[in-house]
Amino acid sequence: MTKYTEILRLHSQGVSGRGIAASCSCSRNTVSNVLERAKHHEIHWPFEKDLTDQDLEDLLFPEKKLKSSRKIPDSEYIHKELAKSGVTLSLLWNEYCEKTRLSGEIPLMYSQFCRYYREYAHKTKATMRIKRKPGELMEVDWAGDPAYLKDYLTGEAIPVPVFVAVLACSQYAYVEACRDMKMESWINAHVNAFNYFGGVARILVPDNLKTGVDNAHRTELKINRTYHELAEHYGTAVIPARVKKPRDKPLAEGTVGIISTWIVASLRHQQFFSLQELNEAIRKKLAEFNEKPFQKKPGSRMSAFHQEEKAHLLPLPTSPYELATWSDELVQVNYHINVDKNHYSVPYEYIRQLVNVRLTSRMVEIFYHHHRIASHRRVRGMEGEWVTLSEHMPENHRQYLTQNSDYFRKWAVDVGPSTAIVVEGLLGNHKVEKQGYRACTSLMKLGDKYSLVRLEQACQRGLSYTPSPSVKSIQTILTTGQDKVPSDKPPKPMSSQGFVRGAAYFGGDDQ
Repeated sequence: MTKYTEILRLHSQGVSGRGIAASCSCSRNTVSNVLERAKHHEIHWPFEKDLTDQDLEDLLFPEKKLKSSRKIPDSEYIHKELAKSGVTLSLLWNEYCEKTRLSGEIPLMYSQFCRYYREYAHKTKATMRIKRKPGELMEVDWAGDPAYLKDYLTGEAIPVPVFVAVLACSQYAYVEACRDMKMESWINAHVNAFNYFGGVARILVPDNLKTGVDNAHRTELKINRTYHELAEHYGTAVIPARVKKPRDKPLAEGTVGIISTWIVASLRHQQFFSLQELNEAIRKKLAEFNEKPFQKKPGSRMSAFHQEEKAHLLPLPTSPYELATWSDELVQVNYHINVDKNHYSVPYEYIRQLVNVRLTSRMVEIFYHHHRIASHRRVRGMEGEWVTLSEHMPENHRQYLTQNSDYFRKWAVDVGPSTAIVVEGLLGNHKVEKQGYRACTSLMKLGDKYSLVRLEQACQRGLSYTPSPSVKSIQTILTTGQDKVPSDKPPKPMSSQGFVRGAAYFGGDDQ
């Protein structure tokens, strides 16, 4: 309210209008109007009776008591609408003006419209929605002061980092002590924070730490691949704070300091021998911290979260994110890659190509130029295992894999009865049938080289010589062309020029 009493008192002492305006924190026009109205109503300092500033305003400016003809905005409706994505005070003011004019009323100016909302938000709500909307931002950071575990053998104090996540609108916080600041701890802490909040904010605002950002150059921002994968799984986005710009995430920075006092420092006299034990104590202190009433506005972080923000968080996916590590591997000539001392097959077309391997606790996924080309269930607890899929093998390797005694017998029957007898002999000549697979494979190759018809004839000719011909004898028959000679051709007569020994040679004449 204008300081009417002070204006009249200073004027009576001869202070200039400029000096009065500076002293009473008002404009010179206001000073002139007050002095002019006071002169008209013959009001001078000192007053004949005690008058307050409100009494003077009623006397000098009675029109201010009249009810404004302008339409007063519905502040509660404005507050609810601002929670929706893309809605701003400027948009709501335009809609308010259109609706007011259609009803034949006079709207407020934009500045007065905003003033009414600010007064409503400060008096009745824990959170204003002018800058940060519910469910929009989650700021994350490592606390500056670590917590401590105690080694039960040596009694040594072991520092452990503390992860802090804060929802920007309600200032609802999550705190967790981690084993270290490595990627696994960073990702697991995020997953636990999402589960604690029961939803996901649309934007994550971390520092430019290496577990979150690979490259934070001002012209290029490269998010860590695993961290980006976490954001994709939960449908959120990562927008790191600028380098050396802590005001980009002021709530996390402020909450870090408060948590260092209310949680970490409050536990300094207690001893914890495991991370689980420490986090149970932190969870109790965290509940007290979130339920602690605000100092300058009604409610607490927890009440603001449940009333203002929880309903606007993105829903959690059906399954939590599973931490994955990435590596680059070269596909060997045996179309396998070596991962964690085990071997996993890749389509043979990618031999000698560099592939990206995504490794989780259960799966091994192989990517080439961002396209998944193979996936295997991860082998755990063993080393030197070979995991091979038949569809990854070349055609000849696949055929070899399917070869067995039934396969060779079926092939031989299709070729002919003589070939079937030869194959049966090759398999039966060994104590273990598998020892004859190589001979049967060689016989198949002869059929590919000389044709199956000639192979059947060669086997027939070989069986006329011996009941169990070898592959070498069949090959000789095919090489020399004996299979082409008719088997019914009479043998050549014995030569009359041959050497014949008589009975005398054997002592027959002595008898």
